Amino acid sequence: MSRLDPRRWALWSLPGGVLAYVVTVQVLTYAVLLATALATPISTWSWTWLGVLVVASVIHLEAAQGIERIRELAAEGTPYTHLQSVWFFAGVLLLPVPLQAVLIAVSFTHEWYRVFRRRAVAHRKLFSACTVLLATAGATLVLAAFYPAVDPGQPLVATLGGPRGVVALVLAGLIYRLVNYALVVGAIIATNPDKPAHQALGPASDQLLIAAAIGLGYAVTVVMVHQPWTAPLLLVTILALHLGLLLPQFRAAARTDGKTGLVSAQWWHDQASAELERARRLAGPVGVLMLDLDRFKRINDRFGHPAGDDVLRAVADAIRRAVRGTDLVGRWGGEEFAVLLPGVDTTGAAAAAERIRAMVSVLRVTTRDHTGQEVVVADLTLSVGAGAFPTTAATVADVLLAVDAALYEAKNSGRDQVRLAGVGAA
Repeated sequence: MSRLDPRRWALWSLPGGVLAYVVTVQVLTYAVLLATALATPISTWSWTWLGVLVVASVIHLEAAQGIERIRELAAEGTPYTHLQSVWFFAGVLLLPVPLQAVLIAVSFTHEWYRVFRRRAVAHRKLFSACTVLLATAGATLVLAAFYPAVDPGQPLVATLGGPRGVVALVLAGLIYRLVNYALVVGAIIATNPDKPAHQALGPASDQLLIAAAIGLGYAVTVVMVHQPWTAPLLLVTILALHLGLLLPQFRAAARTDGKTGLVSAQWWHDQASAELERARRLAGPVGVLMLDLDRFKRINDRFGHPAGDDVLRAVADAIRRAVRGTDLVGRWGGEEFAVLLPGVDTTGAAAAAERIRAMVSVLRVTTRDHTGQEVVVADLTLSVGAGAFPTTAATVADVLLAVDAALYEAKNSGRDQVRLAGVGAA
């Protein structure tokens, strides 16, 4: 049966209440889009602004794609602070709602293909895009309340001025953040009823990041309307802030994953970057493995999440035992793991991957199911992508993307196997 068959969509596996919540948000989004599409005139300048914002958002995401997947995985269970908000809020000030929808759709589609290589859960991305559109529509409504008689062909940013404009801008920014944030937090809480609600709120510093993105979005529109020839300079500034100043905020989290005792994805990536730089200076190799526990959802569904956590811990311990003490093992997110193998080339990485896969295959994990009865979970399998610097690629981001693609190939080829990046079965 084709993956495109609606009966196979992961959306239908959501609990009834969560499914109703997600569908309601989507239906509301479509209603807002339909109402505004029928009632909003679109000027030639609006199409021009849209083209500029689309190009800028694509450049921004292309420059940061190597870290964005890491950031989203590290934000598992909390709202993902999407720094494309710079361009989304600029769209509020320059574009009518229908064209805001186009900008958001292009950005999320580009992200799904380029950053997540079509491996992200599609209905989650669609839900996130809907929350962003409702947020931009809410912000547009606030500005329209302050300036109801604006010429449809004129961007809203051109009308902002004086204290009234400042108040309108601040309130629009608050609505933009609150609508998106509340809808996403609501979905996280509904999906994880066994976890404390406050964990879904995410770090307080995220609010400062979004405030900065909103401010930069306003600056973008002012430059585009009044001094468009300087816009490339502002784009460089935004990229510098993202890659040079903002990203360390997301790497300052705890080094250890509380569930498995392995290092966190952020800490693993930092150490991998340092190790590859050392290998570059010494002209030596570094092996990289990406591992995914096959059909882990079935374990959670059959025995319960506590049993699934016991299995994750057992697999993590097996991976650590299968590699050297100097190798770095991290939990990448969910049931995915990453291993850094200093001084190991592609052949050695493939051998280590096969050793880990074999060790996990003989595990027998004693745990308790959701009724409290003791059970043994066995017949576990891993799919593994393997590669090495510099043979596979020359940067951490490119090595990870290549190895992740090899992992995806292993999953698609029947699971329980090792694939070398750019080569095939090991």
